[in-house]
Amino acid sequence: MQLIPHKIAPCLWFDTEAEAAAKFYCAIFKNAKINQISRYGKEGHEIHGREAGSVMTVAFELDGQPFVALNGGPHFKFSEAISFQIYCDTQEEVDHFWNRLSEGGSEGHCGWLKDKFGLSWQVTPKALIEMITDADAEKSQRVTRAFLQMKKFDIAALRRAYDGNA
Repeated sequence: MQLIPHKIAPCLWFDTEAEAAAKFYCAIFKNAKINQISRYGKEGHEIHGREAGSVMTVAFELDGQPFVALNGGPHFKFSEAISFQIYCDTQEEVDHFWNRLSEGGSEGHCGWLKDKFGLSWQVTPKALIEMITDADAEKSQRVTRAFLQMKKFDIAALRRAYDGNA
């Protein structure tokens, strides 16, 4: 197995929850796996302060996208400045990701949510992208007006707005 199969992978900084977060995300995505766990050793204890044998990093994949979760301490927190978009084909997919990722977290507007670890996600129907990029500005504006009122996206309501039947 190649240790570093991709050129770029987001590194998510956690205090102590890297393994729990990776397991949580892998339980939500069908095509997901934990690839590798590294542990802190005695070396560098004066810098990292972690107990030897405790989890340092967890390399995992969600639908082929590599991630690294790092137990780096309480120094940094997630913000909405970075979010991960999940493009969904169906309302069932939207509901699945929205419901599972928001468990213990918080729901935002326009498809945004924060999970229980504070990481921001956007659960976005592919149909929404198609509708708001339509060359017909009237249609795209009706859809925009509709989605600005939503928390979790409702594909049928977006389609009605697009068709002028809102």
